[in-house]
Amino acid sequence: MPGHPLDRRRLIAGAGLAAGALALPRLAWSAAPTDRRLVVVILRGAMDGLSAAPAYGDPAFETARNGLAIPRPGQDGGALELDGFFGLNPALKGLAGRYAAGELVLVHAVASPYRDRSHFDAQNLLENGSDKPYGLADGWLNRALGGLPPASRAGRRDLGVAVAAAMPLMMRGPSPVSSWSPSLLPSPDAGLIARAQALFGATDPKLAAALSAASDAQREAQGMERGQDNFPALMTAAARFLRAPDGPCAAVAESTGWDTHAGQKGDFGALQRNLRGLDAGIDALAAGLGDDAWSRTAVLVVTEFGRTVAMNGTAGTDHGTGGAAFLVGGAVKGGRVLADWPGLRAGDLYAGRDLKPTADLRSLFKAALRDHMGVEEARLEREVFPDSSSAKPMDGLFRQT
Repeated sequence: MPGHPLDRRRLIAGAGLAAGALALPRLAWSAAPTDRRLVVVILRGAMDGLSAAPAYGDPAFETARNGLAIPRPGQDGGALELDGFFGLNPALKGLAGRYAAGELVLVHAVASPYRDRSHFDAQNLLENGSDKPYGLADGWLNRALGGLPPASRAGRRDLGVAVAAAMPLMMRGPSPVSSWSPSLLPSPDAGLIARAQALFGATDPKLAAALSAASDAQREAQGMERGQDNFPALMTAAARFLRAPDGPCAAVAESTGWDTHAGQKGDFGALQRNLRGLDAGIDALAAGLGDDAWSRTAVLVVTEFGRTVAMNGTAGTDHGTGGAAFLVGGAVKGGRVLADWPGLRAGDLYAGRDLKPTADLRSLFKAALRDHMGVEEARLEREVFPDSSSAKPMDGLFRQT
């Protein structure tokens, strides 16, 4: 594609897609350790990838954003530096620290195969794993769990958990999974739980365990009732399930409210609030898992499509196409940006308004399932992501331990 060939070659080299990594035999990744974990975070509503991860080094960035450009690193309210071309929104300080620590890969100019602008259709396709909305009735992650190595499945009642009010399509299917969400009933009184623990905890081990779990749940619910962003609380709950020795291998969590048609700009807008919540949620997951479990965990943060490059008439953005995704975790070979950057000049945009996709989200999903979770590539192509032969798994994204 015309536009910025020198920049694009530099960015691809910076992404770490060296010939040596590409040449590694796939058989080396045929089996993952049995205690690895995968978390998929769905940002419902379509995150603005150019605000979350600004391409400030593109010469057309500021003009193309038409009032929404994040300032360059070092300026007031500026982006957090990544690689000299891309940065992170200043609300993502935790993720920037993980990038510096080698735990974050930013994938930019990426999208699912969907090219229209319906939230419902785009989310369905994102979760079903086919190349069209409603192409399959179950979810790609559930189908993938059925292909885990036998050692990964052994001793687990549930292979996955959805931390959501309803079971997301991504997790529906024949593999055994469960769901959890905070109760809508009033939370139990902390004092009552404490008195019950004092009276019965020492004499009844089973009751002591139940009371301890009730105390944990009460603290989480109390945080939500006091107005705390509930996404970090949900991620804390996900960590509780995943860190159990016989707990699930995978989790799906949802964050809503990313449809920023109006009022996107400003530190107190919905986008900045959501980004801060996302950042805090990843930190909460890592803290809840502990260093050892976090070192074997990978988190995919994805959204159904991107948003328009230019600001609209209500200081927001409309439904778009290309966007950004994050791969983060202690198991991730990070500190890199993966982007075949298409450019932001008017002639470079998809349909004259959107960031042009140059990568397929399914390539990222396949890499996580094959190289991190040990699902055979043949199964991925045949059952998990049928009709996706053009989306080759990205290589070299995970630490092989």
